[in-house]
Amino acid sequence: MMKMLRGLLITLLLLMLSGAFAVLWLNEQFNLPHKIPAAAEVQIPRGAGLKKTAALLAERKVIAQERLFELYMRVYGLAGRIKAGEYAFSGEVSVAEAARIVTGGEVIVRSVTIPEGRSLAQIKQILNENPYLSGEITVALKEGDVLPETYHFSRGESRNSILLKAKQAMRTALAEAFAGKDEALPLQSAEELLILASIVEKETGLACERGKVASVFANRLKLGMKLQTDPTVIYALTKGEKPLGRPLYRRDLQVDSPYNTYLYAGLPPAPICSPGREAIRAAARPDKTKYLYFVADGISGGHRFAKSLAEHNKNVALYRKQIRRK
Repeated sequence: MMKMLRGLLITLLLLMLSGAFAVLWLNEQFNLPHKIPAAAEVQIPRGAGLKKTAALLAERKVIAQERLFELYMRVYGLAGRIKAGEYAFSGEVSVAEAARIVTGGEVIVRSVTIPEGRSLAQIKQILNENPYLSGEITVALKEGDVLPETYHFSRGESRNSILLKAKQAMRTALAEAFAGKDEALPLQSAEELLILASIVEKETGLACERGKVASVFANRLKLGMKLQTDPTVIYALTKGEKPLGRPLYRRDLQVDSPYNTYLYAGLPPAPICSPGREAIRAAARPDKTKYLYFVADGISGGHRFAKSLAEHNKNVALYRKQIRRK
């Protein structure tokens, strides 16, 4: 009887030891680094189960053995915690690390940039050409509704979603700027501020000039002078759908459009582009100047400013002289 009991105990001990060794071996396999041949991006769709996820990871050579990955997920109760999304893998990745990534939702964060001064048509084109966004653009938008910025998203996010974020961002930025605008500014609404900012945005690409350019238009509005700004005429001709593709001709200044600020006094009826935050701030609080005119300097990409027509005509002559030298 004692011999049988001793034999049984030895058998149980051997089973326990073999089980312990099996656990240690499995744990070693779970954490063994696997060299990925090349950096891989794996898209796990919504509703993908454990087997589908394992197959996708193996297909991109992120893991070497699908069944080992499946076993790990089941042992640790992670099979139902896989999160859809796009994941990046590179270097050496263990089964345990791969599991942590796809259950932790560490998706690739992508971005799309809407540059300042783009028209609504151009902004839609930028989003439509982005291969990581999805869906058609159906959200209702007007010119100037979208705030130019860099927006972050995960693969598959809709284009409408980006535009709704950008639309809300513009509302917030505009409301803040209008609330803090110069009290002497002859603007009656946030929409008028947006229109003025869109003109400032198109007139200069130099940050140091925005306040001066805005002051010229603010001064003209106060005096009832026509704004006489070329970008509004260009918008009258193109509606923002495409670049003009040629110089603005003298005959263009006679086009009968409410956007033609050479013919019609005051602001145009709507923005001519989506201005950035800095142009909005400049339009809300222009520099304190007496400038009424400006013309390109033909040298730095900037402008020469003038308080009188006589001074402006001299600046125009300097510009033409500079152009002839080129």
